[in-house]
Amino acid sequence: MSPEGDPTPPSEPEPGPDAPLSEPEPASSAPRAEPEELAEPETPGEPEEPAEPETLSEPEKPTEPETPGEPEEPAEAEAPPVPAGAAAEPPAVQQRPQAPAVAEELPEIPRQRPEIPGADLIPDIMPPEQEEFLDAEARAAAEAEAEARAAREREEEDELAAEPIADAAIDLAAGARYSATGKRKSAVARVILKPGSGGYAINGKQLEHYFPRETLQRLIRQPLETVGYDSRMDVVARMHGGGTSAQAGALRHGISRALIVADPHLRGELKRRGFLTRDPRVKERKKAGLKKARKRPQFSKR
Repeated sequence: MSPEGDPTPPSEPEPGPDAPLSEPEPASSAPRAEPEELAEPETPGEPEEPAEPETLSEPEKPTEPETPGEPEEPAEAEAPPVPAGAAAEPPAVQQRPQAPAVAEELPEIPRQRPEIPGADLIPDIMPPEQEEFLDAEARAAAEAEAEARAAREREEEDELAAEPIADAAIDLAAGARYSATGKRKSAVARVILKPGSGGYAINGKQLEHYFPRETLQRLIRQPLETVGYDSRMDVVARMHGGGTSAQAGALRHGISRALIVADPHLRGELKRRGFLTRDPRVKERKKAGLKKARKRPQFSKR
């Protein structure tokens, strides 16, 4: 007890010179690691935030992550229970069919082009590459063959036109007269057919004197020879206009029309052989500033 009489707690004895010193606590360079608190379990599916690194005196061994902290894969949503009376709805998400693992093993199907209209038709035109490599002799032979083919076709047409029509029936009474008019270019022929011995009177002249060319004479005789009355009827014609060739064509046209007047049943055969078709070719009119239809005056530079 102090002289004042106040009770004081007994103080520790001060160390003397001979007293042993107490061992000091070991001082560490790093602060003492505090024990980690257990992390609260988080909601499954959310990744755990990384903890802040702490300075430790000794490297700690990596601890295995706790199960509640691992990010879990999202589990498939379970469909709610369907009541017994309701119809089952189809699943909202459908899985796509997986492709085969090995695509190279599938056979490749060649692509087919769509059908083109007219692709099966065969053109009858000779391709130009066949003519490019023809020499002069082969080209001349091809031209000669084409001319011979055209001549044969003309001869066949002439033979067909010369064949008599078997069903011709013309009244050859003594007073029978059949008249018609034929035209060609600017020539006009008025023809009269009458029974006779096959003579021709053209403007008062015989056929051989009026048309000295044999080709024109054969052209004029074709209608009566086709019918088979070339030696049983006479032809009387009056002609004007045009030239010699045009008048011959007009006379043939007039005789053919007169035969139709004598027997209307001959129209089909004469039409098929071209005797009733008027030749539409005429001379083209002269143009102003030109010498003829298309001939121009000579150009003079000076």
